[in-house]
Amino acid sequence: MRTFAKLFAVLIVAGVVQTPAKAQVLPGKHPGYIHALSDLRSARWFLNHQAGDPKVYAGEDVAITEIDAAIAELKKASIDDGKDLNDHPAVDVKEHGSRLLRAMEILQRAHADIDNEEDNPEASQLRHRALDHIQNAHEAANQAQAEWLKDMGKR
Repeated sequence: MRTFAKLFAVLIVAGVVQTPAKAQVLPGKHPGYIHALSDLRSARWFLNHQAGDPKVYAGEDVAITEIDAAIAELKKASIDDGKDLNDHPAVDVKEHGSRLLRAMEILQRAHADIDNEEDNPEASQLRHRALDHIQNAHEAANQAQAEWLKDMGKR
């Protein structure tokens, strides 16, 4: 009987030890949303007028506004990693057009991060609106890229 009690106690302890690991899985239910927030902040940084850029294209401002709206939708869905809006990875891109291309690549990645089935109807609507904002931001950045190419005589 003592052996059974010891075994039972070991199983209980093992179950308790595993419970916190299982609890940690819950926030990961939408890891794509967290990745998208990070991508959106990075794209926003690339689009933000940087010192030394001679001109800001209208598409850049529109894209930043759309990115801010997409971030707000994701935060409404209670997916907030708590990072500052201006948080971004260290980057070294000197040419204006390169920054625009990089922003478009990152926006595509953010779109892909959250473009999957959502089982929560309320979060599904927020996700859909965020996807629309990301698409609009991408189109605006693409417009700014086209204007930059035209100004540079590359198109």
